Amino acid sequence: MAKSKGRILLVEDDKNLGLIISDFLEMSDYQVVHKENGQEGLHEFFKGSYDLVLLDIMLPMIDGFTVAEEIRKQDCDVPIVFMTARVMKEDRIKGFRIGADDYISKPFSTEELKLRINAILRRVNNKSDNSSKPALYKLGNYTFDFPNHLLHHASEKKQLTKREAELLHLLCLNMNQVLRRDVALKTIWGEDDYFMGRSMDVYITKLRKLLGKDPAVSIVNIHNTGFKLEVTGNN
Repeated sequence: MAKSKGRILLVEDDKNLGLIISDFLEMSDYQVVHKENGQEGLHEFFKGSYDLVLLDIMLPMIDGFTVAEEIRKQDCDVPIVFMTARVMKEDRIKGFRIGADDYISKPFSTEELKLRINAILRRVNNKSDNSSKPALYKLGNYTFDFPNHLLHHASEKKQLTKREAELLHLLCLNMNQVLRRDVALKTIWGEDDYFMGRSMDVYITKLRKLLGKDPAVSIVNIHNTGFKLEVTGNN
């Protein structure tokens, strides 16, 4: 028997589609648990251990956005992929604000879904392999503890989300140098497209606010190119 590639929680109210997705992913060596409404999906997530969550948006009892928000309150790391027939730009942006890792629009091919899941889990595993080295960064009056996703300032301590920490880490690795948008998107989001770009802009805005107590630290937009983390007077 082939080794499992990971455990996936599928929350989809269409029984036939759920069966098709479950069967296909199980044939691709994933373990899949399928729930048909948001309440059951949340209950299952909190009692189990999952490597990825596949969420429909239009779910009975609790919608997919709310499910994702509740998951993110407890787990900043598990990848979340929305499956939806809704193609409104506002919905996609809302999903990425919540912390979605990807969107796939219905109807979609099961092969495309599998490839997206493979790519996301490959990125997650690669980051885990590289996370053993301690990484502390002095940013003016701030100290950034990347492995623990913590940003310290004076007596205050802020717990960053996984995405916030990854983006700040990438900026730190390129401190006082230009970080290209396409490089950041492909490194953290896995691809460079409009919706991923809007998601990254949201995170840049969040990081600016978090670093706003020290005028010696700033994230500068470089027109049509990317961003630069500028830190002056570092000891």
